[in-house]
This record gives sequence, structure tokens and C-alpha cells, in this order.
Amino acid sequence: MCGISLIIHGVRFDLSSLLINSTFPVPKSEQQLVFTIADLRAALRRRGPDSLGSWKLLLHSTVSSCLPEREIASSIEEVKEESCSEDERNCFSLANGRTESHSSTMPSSAAELHFFGASLQLRGISPIVQPLIDSSKNILVYNGEIFGGIDIGGEENDGEVLLQLLGECRCCSPYLHKTNNFDGMGEGSVPDILSKIKGPWAIIYWQESSKTLWFGRDAFGRRSLLVHWPTVADSRFLLSSVSPVSSDFEAENGTTKLSFWEELPCGIYSISIGAPKLDGLFLGEVKKHEWTNAILEELIKWERTSVEPKPEELHISSSKTLTRKHDSHSVNSDALPSKSGPMQASNSVLAQTVLMALKESVMRRSSLHTIFQAGRHDMENELVPVAVLFSGGLDSMIIAALLHECLDPSYYIDLLNVSFDGRSAPDRISAKAGLNELRRIAPSRKWKLVEIDADLPTLTFETKHVMSLINPANTYMDLNIGIALWLAAGGNGWVYEENSNYNDEDRQCIKYKSKARILLVGSGADEQCAGYGRHRTKYRNGSWLALHEEMKLDMQRIWKRNLGRDDRCIADNGKEARFPFLDEDVIRILLGIPLWEVTNLDQPSGVGDKKILREVAELLGLSEAAALPKRAIQFGSRIARESNRKNYGSNRAANQASAGSAVIHKQLDMA
Repeated sequence: MCGISLIIHGVRFDLSSLLINSTFPVPKSEQQLVFTIADLRAALRRRGPDSLGSWKLLLHSTVSSCLPEREIASSIEEVKEESCSEDERNCFSLANGRTESHSSTMPSSAAELHFFGASLQLRGISPIVQPLIDSSKNILVYNGEIFGGIDIGGEENDGEVLLQLLGECRCCSPYLHKTNNFDGMGEGSVPDILSKIKGPWAIIYWQESSKTLWFGRDAFGRRSLLVHWPTVADSRFLLSSVSPVSSDFEAENGTTKLSFWEELPCGIYSISIGAPKLDGLFLGEVKKHEWTNAILEELIKWERTSVEPKPEELHISSSKTLTRKHDSHSVNSDALPSKSGPMQASNSVLAQTVLMALKESVMRRSSLHTIFQAGRHDMENELVPVAVLFSGGLDSMIIAALLHECLDPSYYIDLLNVSFDGRSAPDRISAKAGLNELRRIAPSRKWKLVEIDADLPTLTFETKHVMSLINPANTYMDLNIGIALWLAAGGNGWVYEENSNYNDEDRQCIKYKSKARILLVGSGADEQCAGYGRHRTKYRNGSWLALHEEMKLDMQRIWKRNLGRDDRCIADNGKEARFPFLDEDVIRILLGIPLWEVTNLDQPSGVGDKKILREVAELLGLSEAAALPKRAIQFGSRIARESNRKNYGSNRAANQASAGSAVIHKQLDMA
């Protein structure tokens, strides 16, 4: 996992193909987000504490004796952190249309691409420093994990393998004199390589041979990548994993006055650089490319073949649900004939299919051969390589139980639980019950429930910091979720004696900080299995088709509403979030199951919603977790209640003001 960024100067961009005003829209305010190179480095370093590198690519035009048009020459130079003090004193803002940070040594007809890469290295046997550069001057900054689609050896770093594959790609640019009709797509192209990857990724890649910049994020947006498109007031083009804390950051309430950043929509983009024209600026033509993987395209469309059941199918499904609570607690025993007969066996087949897909997903995300160990002398003593964001609810219990089956038994598993109401928060209560159930099905595993307690009114600095992390998200709900995730991922809490009774007031506890660098998160389960209250509302108002369309909408906007924000808040602690429910194979298998077997919202909460996952939990022996209702982190941790009291005086006043979706300090829009 990495923090990556790019800043481009000296290029006039053509954005017409993206339906963005190519003449650069005038922003609402002439004030710009002000930050320094030091600010950017600090934000990236928190995501990638192992190493931080920076390189500049300089482009300038030359005249060829053989060709009538100008050509582009390039050079690269490493920017050492200790040698950039002058740059760090210069703010990245614009005044009167001139970039203050523009290098004084850069010719007026030159362009500059400044690459940054900070690494939390989890793959390979040798340390790496990004940006990665090959002998052809191709430059890669990569934030992702390749879990499939491209072969990665157990001792290889996936970023290095990806750079090699991209370096072999054929090139295409509208500004090059080509001798073939290759259009940059199809087999052997950059989009073809990226479309093969199974796993989360965000990428910035300079292809030297075609003078083309490629960038993008995976089809579901599991890794953050923010973009600042050029405007009249600010002609820079910027990409970054995270927004730096700027000097425009409102001192009192932690908000910014501008919407400087946008979440980059999922997909693969390119900027082909052309030689300068009369205005002395290089021309950059921006395009968005299609995925070349047909299976991936089907997942993006998120169409289910079986949406509306026939009456007899729904009756059979309901009967199976009523008889699913049996005394089996393992996959193997449930596969045998049971008292419930053929219907139960059929039901078991679907649940086992999902269970096997989820187990493979967790295995890919926790396999120790994919965790970088070179140079980490504490690894033998650090017995917690992977942790779980843990509420004790259905999704996190399934992940924890599967992680136990996938991880070597000598390792501890940290269960990270955050509460804003001490022992009384619903998520703390369910986490303790969940720990007892995990100890029952896996008594040999060493579990650590890390209790992370917080008092919202005292988190003034932390709230401001998280406000910068969730940017461009700007609602109280985003902030509440962001704070809870940020604190949980930090892993700084208390653990209790392994055999202590949670009802014992005299139980012994010790201060503890989780050192796990990988955090498994249950995101995607509710969207795919109808876990939200709005799903039940849509079903009641419009039946199965309306439910399907709402779930489809949730999956197709999860990159914008959830995943970018969550990635930034978790990664800020030097932890990598991994999402087992958003594995490509898990998504494909869930889509292949009839909707009425995935969920049945005619039945009560805790029974029919996320029905298929409740059956999976029972196969794992988690009978208590299988009956738990859905509870979002902001409510289960009680941060929403505390936020409502702080900002609105009471829960009732907050509900009347629709506080959850309210924009934070909306009056600042008038600034």
C-alpha cells in the first residue's frame, strides 16, 4: 500500500472527451487550496512509512532536421527530501494565473511532471522505493495489490512485476508519427494489462516511448485517487491519494472553503503530451479508456439474471430459511443429508459456494508469503500480521472466523473495536459476545479484542485531521464514519487478560497498540446482500426489481460514497485496508445467485436481510452472529449520538435537521 501523487505544470489540457469544459471553468472562488511540498510529503508519508521517493520528469521541445514538427525530449532527476527546502518554502497556489511554485530554472517552453511515492511495503523480499523507474525512463507510482489475473511469485513485489509488464506494452499517441494502426487498446496495451488485475489499485504511469501519462483506479474504487482538474485560476493538474492539510484549513472547525479535489471516477485514463504550439505550452489530450476484460465489464454492469421469483420459488426459499437453524456447526457436516431434506441440501450448496469464495478471498488477503518481511527484525516477535475491523456483527464475525482458518495458528488476531460510550456502546457489547463465540469455535486461536475508547468532545485536533482525510466528502455522516475508522485503524486501546470474565469489574487490562499492517474490513457486504434500511424501503414500495436497482446503484457508487473515504482514513495510520467481500470472484458468485436467495425482505431484520451471509455464518458455527441485525459503525459505536449532541444539542434536533446528510458548516459556501 502506498501514497502516490503527481503535479503537472506547463501543459494546456484538452478535456473535451471527458465532457469537462475544455476552456477551464471559472471556480466559485478565486482562493485556492494552499499547501507546500512538505505538506504533501507528510500526508503521503503517513500512508507509506517505509520509504518516500520523489522524481521530476522535465519535457522540452526540440527541432528535428528530419521532421517538420517539433519533437519532445525528456530528462528525469531525483528530488532528495533534504534538498527541497526551497520548494517547501513555496506554496502550491496560484496568484494572477501564475504558479508560485514553478521552478525558476525551468524554461518557459518546458513542462514538469513531479512524481511522489510513499510505500507501506507488503510484498517481495527486497525493499523498494517508489517511484519505480526502468531503463527506458518509464515511471510508475502504484498503490495496489495484485491478488490474481497476473502471476506474481511468492518472493516478488507486484509493483516491480507490473512495471516490467507495462514496459513491454505497445504505445500509441495522436502526436506521434505511427507506422501502424495500433490505437492503444486491445492485447498488449496498458488498458489490457490493467484490466487483468484482480485486486485493488490506483496507478500513475509515464510511458516514455509515447510521451503518455496513464492513470486510474480499479473498477470498484477500492484505492483512493483524488484529482484536481485544471481551471482558469489554477492550470495545474494534480493527482493524489490524499489531500494534504493546507493553510486554508479553517482553524476553528476544520473545514476548507473550497472543493479543490474530486474523487477520480473509476477507470483508466491517459494524457498524450504534444509539443508546444505558439503559446509555448505543451498540449495534453485527456481520454478515458474502456476495460478490455469482458468478465470485469459484466461485474461493473452488475446485472443479475434472476431478480423476480415465481411464487413457488419464493415459497421454497422461505421454507428453507425457516428450517436453516439446525445443530450443524461445520461446513463438512452441513454438506451431509440433513433432517430438512433436499431443500436444505440445496440451500447449503449456495451458502457453501459463497463460503468457499469468501475463504479464498480472505486467504489471498492474508497469505504470509505476500507480506514483506525483509529488514523487519521484529517480525518474529510481532505475532499479529493481520487485524479485523470488528463490531461483533455478522460481516466482521464471518471475516474473523475465516481469517482463523487461513492464518497460521501461531499468530494472534487483533479484533479492533471502537466505542464512544465505553462498555455501553452496542458495538462493544456485540464485540464481547462475538469474541466469546469465536473462542468457542476456535479455542486454540489467540484472540485479542482491542477496546479503543474515545470521547468526541476532546478530539478537537483529531476531528480537524480527519476532516482533511475525508475531503472531498463533507457531511457529518462522512466525518463520523471517518473518525471511527481512523481511531479503529490506529489500534491504540486496551486488551484484557485472555481468560478474564467480561462481567468481572476487577479484570486486568493493559495498554496495547496493534502492530498489524493489514486490516480486513467488511465493506461491500451490505451493498451486495441488501443490508441497508433503504433496501427494505425500496422493496416494500417497488418489490424485487426496485430492490435490485437500488443495490445496483449502491455498488456503482460505492467508490464515491464509501471506499475512497475509508481508504484514506485507514491508510493514514500506516495500515492497508483489504475488503474480502469486494473480491472479484465473490462479487461474481453473489451476482449468480437468485436475488431471493441472497435476501428476503418479507422476513424480519436479522432473518431475511443478508440471508445468504447468515447461512454462511451458520456453516461456520456462528449461530449467534447469524441472527444479529445490521448496525452501521456510526450508530454502533455511538459517535453519531455524540456528534448530534455536540453539533445540534440533542438527537431529536439532529434528526429534525437531517444531520447525517447535512453538509458540515454549510455557511462556509458563501465565503
